[in-house]
Amino acid sequence: MEGTGTFTWPDGRSYTGDYVDDKKEGQGIFYWPDGRKYDGQWVNGKQDGVGTYTSASGKAKRGEWRDGKRVNCGTL
Repeated sequence: MEGTGTFTWPDGRSYTGDYVDDKKEGQGIFYWPDGRKYDGQWVNGKQDGVGTYTSASGKAKRGEWRDGKRVNCGTL
């Protein structure tokens, strides 16, 4: 996949955003079936850069991710 698009997995997860070489790359939003979401930057298929994680209860935290792991985060 190249460009911008949406992919939905059979278990209800979905991603809408940018793709390069079939990997999430650039800006995108990942949704989990329980209501959680990550809206932010992606590199090589993983959260990497600035983004906002919203819990299933609606509590949002903006922070920084590296290689799919949160390294710095604060509550909005």
